[in-house]
Amino acid sequence: MSSSTLDRPAAVPPVQPPAPSAGGAPPPRAPRSIARGTRGRSPQTSPHQPARAPHRATRWVADAAAWLAGIGLGVVLGIYAATRTATPDSWATALTETGRLTGLVGTYGVLLVLLLAARIPWLEREVGQDRLIRWHRLLAPWSLALIAAHVVLITAGYALTDRVGFAPEAWTLVSSYPWVLPALAGFVLMLVAGFSSYRRVRRRMTYETWWVTHLYTYLAVALAFAHQVVLGAPFVEHRWAQAVWIAMYAVTLGSLVAFRFALPLWRGARHDLRVAGVVRESADTVSVWVTGRGLDRMRVAGGQFFAWRFLTRQWWWQAHPYSLSASPDGRHLRITVKDLGDQSRELARLRPGTRVLAEGPYGAFTAGHRRSDRVVLVGGGVGITPIRAVLEDLPYDAPVDVLYRAPRPEAVVLHAELDALARARPRTRVRYLVGSRRQFPLDARSLTWLVPDLAAADVYVCGPDDLVTAVREATRVAGVPPERVHSEDFAFLPG
Repeated sequence: MSSSTLDRPAAVPPVQPPAPSAGGAPPPRAPRSIARGTRGRSPQTSPHQPARAPHRATRWVADAAAWLAGIGLGVVLGIYAATRTATPDSWATALTETGRLTGLVGTYGVLLVLLLAARIPWLEREVGQDRLIRWHRLLAPWSLALIAAHVVLITAGYALTDRVGFAPEAWTLVSSYPWVLPALAGFVLMLVAGFSSYRRVRRRMTYETWWVTHLYTYLAVALAFAHQVVLGAPFVEHRWAQAVWIAMYAVTLGSLVAFRFALPLWRGARHDLRVAGVVRESADTVSVWVTGRGLDRMRVAGGQFFAWRFLTRQWWWQAHPYSLSASPDGRHLRITVKDLGDQSRELARLRPGTRVLAEGPYGAFTAGHRRSDRVVLVGGGVGITPIRAVLEDLPYDAPVDVLYRAPRPEAVVLHAELDALARARPRTRVRYLVGSRRQFPLDARSLTWLVPDLAAADVYVCGPDDLVTAVREATRVAGVPPERVHSEDFAFLPG
């Protein structure tokens, strides 16, 4: 690993989309510039014209969202307190009342989990998909545990009241009470979706299988709704509580319909997105260029991603998250995707003119979310794609270090573009860390040796989970404040 400075070219041509054809360029040879840093001028800006100003994040939005969620929880607790029908003067009433409380709070948690997956544009743009997914992963297990407690405690409380065993009481509830059987089916579906979300299980599943399994959550919530408002003690005799509860469901359902379905369809009709061409970047990686009407009106920045739905006979029903691999120019959008054996393998066969629906843009992995102009960009494998797009959006004269980690030379993609960007920017350096993890450990000692002023920089990292985890830990040890470490986790975007 070393660094060097190349002479600045007279002009660096911008990255050009392919001519409309189904073919692509042949796989490039291993880059000669590996283990070498370069400097230069941006392909889309000049030394006298800084890169376009990206969206600047509004810092208070995350706090406001947390406050709103807390207020909602207060409303749920208020409903329970105002509608409680008995004091816990025996084990039976104690179990029953605790079961009702856990059911209310657990269901509210599930509604919040669904809202976090609704991809509300202003929340995605300001808070970032990475943080929303962390909230989603933190809240979902607790919500599921509370609902499981509700099932067990309510059944146990009723069994003590009726002086029968747990199993006979469970059978009575399922067979005699209206809407309890659908609610039980919904609970089972929640368990299936929750089990599939554990990392070890999820990594063994294809994205398509996981995505379909995760959709069970929506069906589960729908199946559980009726027994709550028809049989739930807080709602049977309190119409106001029932109205508030139904309103919470309506807000959640409305958000899902509006932002997951209606908005993508409207944008699809407005922008008429279509595949412009496919270019092979390496033996297992392709870039897909998309064009359409009025793309300059999209509020999109380099580093953001869309959930892409390519309307082919085989894949029209699935949306996959891919980040932009080039800063949008108002005429084209580009994604660069590695063959991982699922839908990603089929992208190389896309034909020009194929219709596209794109949910987004999502994510806060953008130049506008930095706190300073000193930036370190760390990419692993095909995770370099949003890194390359963020680099284009940074100010022309910002001091930037790009660290590109790859196991083999042939795994390095977009190297020519990275080198051109670096040559065109006077204070940008690219380093290729190609080899084993033992050769290039991304720990605090290695990162601070590569970037001595790491603690003063904003750090962007994208790549495999273990790389992101290692860099986050290294930045913590090196003293980088958490708010200046940016990553985006969307490999398994909530369904």
